[in-house]
Amino acid sequence: MKLQFKEQNFQVQAVKAIIECFEGQTLKSNRFTLERSKELIRKAKQASSGAIEIDYTIEEEIGYRNSPLHILESQVLNNIQGVQNRNDLHESQQIERPKTVNLGYNLTIEMETGTGKTYTYIRTMYELHKHYGWSKFIVIIPSIAIREGVYKSFQVTQDHFQEIYGHKINPFIYNSGRPQDIESFASESRISVMIINTQAFNASGADARRIYQELDHFGTRKPIDIIAQTNPILIIDEPQSVDGEKTLKSMQDFNPLFTLRYSATHKVEYNKVYRLDALDAYNKRLVKKIQVKGINLKGSTSTAGYLYLEQISLSTNKPPFAMVELRNE
Repeated sequence: MKLQFKEQNFQVQAVKAIIECFEGQTLKSNRFTLERSKELIRKAKQASSGAIEIDYTIEEEIGYRNSPLHILESQVLNNIQGVQNRNDLHESQQIERPKTVNLGYNLTIEMETGTGKTYTYIRTMYELHKHYGWSKFIVIIPSIAIREGVYKSFQVTQDHFQEIYGHKINPFIYNSGRPQDIESFASESRISVMIINTQAFNASGADARRIYQELDHFGTRKPIDIIAQTNPILIIDEPQSVDGEKTLKSMQDFNPLFTLRYSATHKVEYNKVYRLDALDAYNKRLVKKIQVKGINLKGSTSTAGYLYLEQISLSTNKPPFAMVELRNE
């Protein structure tokens, strides 16, 4: 069965908000030389020391990076303020950034859970490529479970986006045992997307460290260095879960062009350019209404009572229900 996706105006407006922040930037692709060493064993005989003589040759390949921003910060700020005014949001008086790290410009998109933020940022990738030629993206995910869900979203929307833009995105999940994926990420001219959970570059285990290790496959270069050469755009899914100082400093190693932050519950907001909060989502009939039951207690003189959850009862033929008790102290 083929899934059908309906174009939702609020998602289109969220995409448009990002595109308009960079008005004045020209459409351009940017190539660079991606060097890779090839090991040639010319002499297989062993010397008296037991060592094998090895020669190296360097192969040069063309890599593609996101072209740098050439518009001034004052113009970016003016663009952001224009978007905020059109979307009835607080106007940034200056470009807002994390204080201790450099992740490029940071833009905040608030979207209520269940309104399709993954669809929205996938479509944003297509539009950024269409308008400005940017093609390198890294989606940063707080957990493996969410990572798998995001990867699935890319798969099920491929045909839908091909009908709109004429080509597909084929993302890959970062795997420390497959460094060749990073080489493909850097060398392809089409939209390239790496999905990575924070444990893969922020943990202390041996596999996590491989992204910072010199690998023969890359001519003794580190995978992180190749990624950094592409100046990727970071898309942080649920940034409130990954905004620790250590994680942010690790993200800085990717050398991002700029950073997009998507969540319903941001802890910190930098240059918010779009908002679809719980009330907006309900008014648009995108989510169901939540009812809150109030309780009034009569006949008690206690001023320090509290409710606590006794248990939750589940049944195969009845709706779940909770048992609560009131404690007076």
